Amino acid sequence: MDTTNKRILCRIGLDVLILICVLFPVLCFFLWGEPYKRGFFCDDESLMHPFKESTINNFWLYMIGLVLPVCVILIVEIIQSHYQQRVTNGNNTGRRYVFMDYEIPDWLLQCYKKIGVFGFGAAACQLTVDIAKYSIGRLRPHFFDVCDPIMPDGSTCANSTNHGIYIRDFRCGSTTSTARMLKEVSLSFPSGHSSFTFYGMVYLAIYLQCRMTWGGSKLMRHFLQFAFIMLAWYTALSRVSDYKHHWSDVLGGSLIGALVAVIVTFLVPDNWFNWNTVWPTDPKKQK
Repeated sequence: MDTTNKRILCRIGLDVLILICVLFPVLCFFLWGEPYKRGFFCDDESLMHPFKESTINNFWLYMIGLVLPVCVILIVEIIQSHYQQRVTNGNNTGRRYVFMDYEIPDWLLQCYKKIGVFGFGAAACQLTVDIAKYSIGRLRPHFFDVCDPIMPDGSTCANSTNHGIYIRDFRCGSTTSTARMLKEVSLSFPSGHSSFTFYGMVYLAIYLQCRMTWGGSKLMRHFLQFAFIMLAWYTALSRVSDYKHHWSDVLGGSLIGALVAVIVTFLVPDNWFNWNTVWPTDPKKQK
């Protein structure tokens, strides 16, 4: 194997290693993390909502926040590559990469860069959310329905003597809730669904602004951007209507996701993101 092939493999290996380093703590939180045990008031009406199944379950969450952005990036980069080949009559004027005597297509190289950065940002966003979730331990709106707390003396919130008292020493007496449900009941803030979808859709909206060029319609790009943001908006709102989160959890998660997307695209390598693409500067004002 020559030096060029080794260099390409080292770059890919380093990227994968960095991604694993970010994802590993996320896996540790999921498997072994224990959220901070926060207390409650028995007369707290914000925790008395019934448990409901999610409108946007995990399958659709990953379809919207992960599969959709990857597919859009693939489609846009393939179209862009074919357009460039047509304009240049098939003459590639850029830098060429060859691996094992195979010339890597430009669209594949661009997809690797864009999807790689997207994946790193998604992992960083999830880790940021998990650190907050497990550190704060905010109770979900359906806490009483899922937990059915029992105090050390055997009393419950049905006893009037427990009203008006901040209770921290308790155990969950529910016989219908799984161990995962009892763990999740303390992971309300911030909303993971909201942060994940807002990260993916904001990243996608910025990506389209910078990479999508189509003269067929001036509104097509903006229509797609609006549709993607509305997907994230609907997902976030469903978390409130499903009593999975308080409104402030959803707001916090949405802001985290959008902020991480902006940071990732702004600091992305090889300068594919340019603020002048988003807000063009009048050349007459430039001296």
